[in-house]
Amino acid sequence: MSSVATPIGEQIHQEVQDYYGKELQKSEDLKTDACITSARPVSKLVRDALERIHEEVVARYYGCGLVIPECLTSCRILDLGCGSGRDCYLLSQLVGEQGHVTGIDMTEGQVEVAKKHIAYHTDKFGYQKPNVEFFHGYMEKLGDAGLADESYDVVISNCVINLAPDKRAVLQEAFRVLKPGGEMYFSDVYASQRLSETVRKHRVLWGECLAGALYWRDLYSIAEEVGFSPPCLVTASPITIGDKELEGIVGHCRFVSATYRLFKVPAGSRTGPGQVTYNGGIVGHERELVFDANFTFKEGEVMSVDAEMAAILQSSRFAEKFLIRAGGANAAAPQGCCSKGVKEKICDPFQLLEQLRAPGPLSCPGGTCGPSGCC
Repeated sequence: MSSVATPIGEQIHQEVQDYYGKELQKSEDLKTDACITSARPVSKLVRDALERIHEEVVARYYGCGLVIPECLTSCRILDLGCGSGRDCYLLSQLVGEQGHVTGIDMTEGQVEVAKKHIAYHTDKFGYQKPNVEFFHGYMEKLGDAGLADESYDVVISNCVINLAPDKRAVLQEAFRVLKPGGEMYFSDVYASQRLSETVRKHRVLWGECLAGALYWRDLYSIAEEVGFSPPCLVTASPITIGDKELEGIVGHCRFVSATYRLFKVPAGSRTGPGQVTYNGGIVGHERELVFDANFTFKEGEVMSVDAEMAAILQSSRFAEKFLIRAGGANAAAPQGCCSKGVKEKICDPFQLLEQLRAPGPLSCPGGTCGPSGCC
């Protein structure tokens, strides 16, 4: 596998820090839309929470996609590459005063902006004490910041893993700090092919989140090596470059912003397919939970799922929101991702983009596709 690690990791770290700490002062300074692409509409709950965040924190935000998973009350969350802390302060409101959010970023100037506004947001949210903290450090070395094994319910990341020279180390560290049943929910930039050396060594393309983009199939290999369940593709959005010089360097390679979920499923949890019924009750998703591009759960409706999804729901924070029975999976349930078979899950973000562009419902390996994926 290429594009996973490079021998010039320290140089890349320094150049990225300079790009985000010195050259970029606001999101409008970016040369592509890779770092500001939104994967799906923002709910009213999230919009209202965003309005309470300090304007300087929002102005220095460079994320892509939406990294706000469901069912977060009282959770402990870690944000990898938190930047100015926008997502941390958003999640601070969603986990509530009994929850906790930790942010870590390698750009010291960004961390300083985040720390500067802790008191402001504690007061704004009406909390007795802060439920956020920020560290200056590397997401490949979370132990150096004192982050312990199995200490978080959810790890999020918003368009920053592409900036890390060693993607496997990032996923390995995320796996380590997650509790059993925990989730890594992250948005990032992926390439349609493995990138050339010319692209991978281009300073501006690194800063713009493209030169470090992982070939999307390699994500599946790395996740398996680390110990995660197979990635669940949630959403995908196209990325446009808009700079003729950079377009020429990139060539025919395409890029996409995609959101995935990975779960740390405990050993022995995969007992086979099952039938699940969503009980509702998740704030903002009371009637319907669009879990990913392959599974949409409607309140009170019995649905057959494969062994992987049954294990995820059974072992994660979602367990109390579902009635889960073993067995009974029918042929309509997606039976695997990136593998041979008639009933396959959608895992290719570029395939999902093509289906979302086409008018009307489309047939796909897992069922019928529409604006929210396959159901």
